Amino acid sequence: MTLLIEENPPRTEEKAKTTHGKVRLREHLMGWLFVGPFGLVFLAFLIAPLAYALYLSLFQKKLIGGTSFVFLDNYAKAFTDPSFLSGAWFVIRFALFAIPLQILLALGMALILDAVTSVFIRFSRLMIFLPYAIPTVIGAVMWGFLYSKSFGPLTDIFALFGGTAPDFFSKNLIFYGLLNVVTWQWAGYYMIILYAALQGIDPTLYEAARMDGAGRWQIALRIKIPLIAPALVLILVFSLIGTLQFFNEPQILRYLAAGTIGPDFTPNMYAYSQAFKLANFNYGSAISFALGGIVFACVYAFLFFTRKRRSFL
Repeated sequence: MTLLIEENPPRTEEKAKTTHGKVRLREHLMGWLFVGPFGLVFLAFLIAPLAYALYLSLFQKKLIGGTSFVFLDNYAKAFTDPSFLSGAWFVIRFALFAIPLQILLALGMALILDAVTSVFIRFSRLMIFLPYAIPTVIGAVMWGFLYSKSFGPLTDIFALFGGTAPDFFSKNLIFYGLLNVVTWQWAGYYMIILYAALQGIDPTLYEAARMDGAGRWQIALRIKIPLIAPALVLILVFSLIGTLQFFNEPQILRYLAAGTIGPDFTPNMYAYSQAFKLANFNYGSAISFALGGIVFACVYAFLFFTRKRRSFL
C-alpha cells in the first residue's frame, strides 16, 4: 500500500509573493512621494483656509460680550440680508445671459475654424484665445478706458457722427457693459476646448455623411455638436461656477462707475467688503460659504438633470 503525502508549497512561491508585496509597497511610496509636495500645498493653502473660514462663520464677535458661538445664525442672517440676496439675484440673471452667449459664440467660432482650411487658422485661433491670456485686471482697466465718457475713444467716435456715446457705467447699461467684458475674456478659452474636441472626431464620419448626401449644416448639427456634447457640458459647468463667483471685473470697474457698482453689487464683493473693510470676518465667511452652497446646488442640479444623456442637447 502506497501512501500519498502532500508536500508543502515550495518556498520560492512565498518569496515571490513577499517580493511582489515589497515592490507594490515601494511603488505606493514613490507615488506618495511625488504627490506629497502638491498635497502639502493643497492642505496649507486651500483646505486649511477653508476650514478656518468655516470655523469663523460659526462665531460672532460683538463689542460687548466678545466672541460667541452662534452656530448657523450668520447663515440665517445672510439668506435674509437684502444686500446678499440682491447680489445673488444679479449674478443669477447675469449667468442666464452670459453663459448661453459665451457658449454660442465659442461653439460658432470652433465650428468655423474646424470647417475652414486656411493658412490663417492658427493666427485666428491665437487672436481669439488672446483675451483669455490677458490678466483680468488689465482687461477690466482696458475696457474701463474704452467705456469712459471723459477720455474714452467711444465719445470721439460717436461725436464724428453727431451722436452721443452710450454710458456703459450707468445703472441701465452696466449689466451689458460687464456682459461684454466677460464674454470677450472667456469665449476664446471655451472655443479652444470645443475646437480640441472637434479635432478628436474621426474624419471618416464626415466622409460617410457626405456619401449619404449630408451638407455642412447637417454634419455640424447632427454629427459634430452631438459628439462634443461632453465638452459643452464641461464648459457650461466652468462658466456657471465662474459667473456665480463674479468679482474681478466689477471690483475693478467700481472706481470708474461711482454710484452704480456698490460694495454689495455681487455676493463676493459683499463678502470682501464685510471681511476686509468692515473687519466683520465672521459674517464675511458665512456669506462666502452661503455663496459656495448656491454654486454647489446649481452645478449639482444641472449635472443631475443631464446625467442620463450626459448633455443638455
